[in-house]
Amino acid sequence: MTLKEKIKSSNAVIGIIGLGYVGLPLSIVFLEKGFKVIGFDIDDSKLSTLKQGQSYLNHISYDFMPAIKKNLFKTTSSFKQISNVDVVIICVPTPLDKFRNPDLSSITKTAESIKNYIKKDQLIVLESSTYPGTTNEILSPILEDSGLKAHKDFYLAYSPEREDPGNKNFETTTIPKLVGADTKKSRNHAVQLYNSVIDDVFEVSGTKVAEAAKLTENIFRSVNIALVNELKVIFDAMGIDVWEVIRAASSKPFGYMPFFPGPGLGGHCIPVDPFYLTYKSKEFNLQTKFIELAAEINTFMPEYVLKKTNDALNVYKKKSINGSNILIIGLAYKRYRGYERKPDSAHNEIFD
Repeated sequence: MTLKEKIKSSNAVIGIIGLGYVGLPLSIVFLEKGFKVIGFDIDDSKLSTLKQGQSYLNHISYDFMPAIKKNLFKTTSSFKQISNVDVVIICVPTPLDKFRNPDLSSITKTAESIKNYIKKDQLIVLESSTYPGTTNEILSPILEDSGLKAHKDFYLAYSPEREDPGNKNFETTTIPKLVGADTKKSRNHAVQLYNSVIDDVFEVSGTKVAEAAKLTENIFRSVNIALVNELKVIFDAMGIDVWEVIRAASSKPFGYMPFFPGPGLGGHCIPVDPFYLTYKSKEFNLQTKFIELAAEINTFMPEYVLKKTNDALNVYKKKSINGSNILIIGLAYKRYRGYERKPDSAHNEIFD
């Protein structure tokens, strides 16, 4: 049976590397469509919880035990099991190092760990957020150390994750899925795979386009958040309520999209992903001025909040911050998932 036939009949075994906030919900959607899933992770505590049928993520309450009892879901830290899957989906972290350069060590270590166990007619998909060229220039050469050739012996594609944990309006199956590969055959296999579990699959011409699209989504948000943060500071100095300004501007039904100021950035994506493009642009002797300026403004916001707090204490309490008791409400970068935001609420999700 060919890989296409296995996917079409839900007989393909899906291997998902990295059972975090991306890999775990992806495992669930494949299980719900009748696929067998083998989950790989190096965190034994995660594996222990999952083997008991429970999710270790608060926003996921799925019961894995029925699938475990039917031998449809297994978890392991042994990459030898890669030889027993038909599809490999890599969902590992891509943070920044202390110099704000991309840290691709999880991708490279994963590739090194699986290269001796991949096999012919296998589909390998990278989902981790990264700069354009990673799939071809970093992942593919390591995998080809196996003696197998990408797009000839195995299929290779890139499909960026778009998870929004806790968002009740969108879930894994309803978020449109970008899929890119550098040959038609690899692309067709990847599109078929995601079409089997995702409502809407958007096909692009190559891995670089898909990688760039993911960064563009988050750079767009970073720059616009920085803009409204700067406006907040300016309008505050003028005695103008920025929230009222945003509500007024939002009355225009076209040409405007509201963003909301806050004390900085948090989360997995917005503070990190833009710097992946900054790093890659240096290879082409190009600057990313908007990206770096946005980061500068957003990084300044905690200091601005501190200054405003200090001013408020001085004016209204005749006190300094030193020795004062400060209550901080809302340390998480996303609101509690049970909270329903009113349409005109000022507290929008800026920390993602």
